[in-house]
Amino acid sequence: MEKKPIQIQAIINPISGVGSKRKIPKMIEEAFASESCSVEITFTEYAGHASELTKRAVEAGVHTILAVGGDGTVNEVASSMLHSDAILGIIPKGSGNGLARELFIPMDVKRALDVIAKGHVSTIDSCSANGRVFFTTCGVGFDAAVSENFAHEKHRGSVTYIKSAIEEYLSYKPEEYELSIDGTIRAEKAFLVACANASQYGNNAFIAPNADIEDGKMDITILSPFTPLDIGPLAIQLFTKQLDRNSKIKIIKGKEVIITRKKPGIMHIDGEPIQAEAEIHISMAPHSLKVYTPTEVPFTEEVYHFFGKVTRFFDKRLPYIFT
Repeated sequence: MEKKPIQIQAIINPISGVGSKRKIPKMIEEAFASESCSVEITFTEYAGHASELTKRAVEAGVHTILAVGGDGTVNEVASSMLHSDAILGIIPKGSGNGLARELFIPMDVKRALDVIAKGHVSTIDSCSANGRVFFTTCGVGFDAAVSENFAHEKHRGSVTYIKSAIEEYLSYKPEEYELSIDGTIRAEKAFLVACANASQYGNNAFIAPNADIEDGKMDITILSPFTPLDIGPLAIQLFTKQLDRNSKIKIIKGKEVIITRKKPGIMHIDGEPIQAEAEIHISMAPHSLKVYTPTEVPFTEEVYHFFGKVTRFFDKRLPYIFT
């Protein structure tokens, strides 16, 4: 009996960068140009279209679905694949690329395709906030306000994000929150509350340095009110994966979170700002998405992780050593 070819569908956001309409489709076709693969390429035409295309592909039994675009496109595609047998391939073409960076997927298209071609699959966790699925982070407070400002910027990237953060900081006031984390209730006055399935927002901004996207738990990061003098250390630690060392930061692990604030407002989901109710229910879905990942962690990341472990070791012991 003749073996059926592996079905691969690429879903491309055509506004995700130069080459998305011509160069990238050709690269995809060349990467899987064999009798054992059948490739279909489709372009999104409006918000929500990627989700529709993905649902159809899953129902048709497509083996591999490629998401070509930024965090919004990846979220749409991945959210429609949960608990299915289809495997997600990420080709990052956005400004933040949070999930791709978390999974060590290369930013270069050819190298990202090489990862998919090698066929190594990881099964990662997903979360939902008031029914909206996310894979990296969701949050309320300052980071949500920044994401709303950032969404209206013409040019994306780290510099624009920092500019938006500085502008928002000048007028932002901390809020009062009631947090229920796995049934334990606590009151917090906070600058932001971020629920992290992954360690970073994107752009290598690590809001939860020790979060593990396969451990079945979220890292809830709470940033207490701070002064202008705290901005420098916080910014440096955010981008060097050392934020948990800051005295203004609390990080608590949990599976179920309820955030209650005084009134409805902005919440961000994987960096996308949306309007949300005053009460937000956040839950975990362990091992719910299959995704192609590199077989090895980059050497630079191993050094980064080792450096973090060493500095945290001495952080905990220095007071005793000096005593």
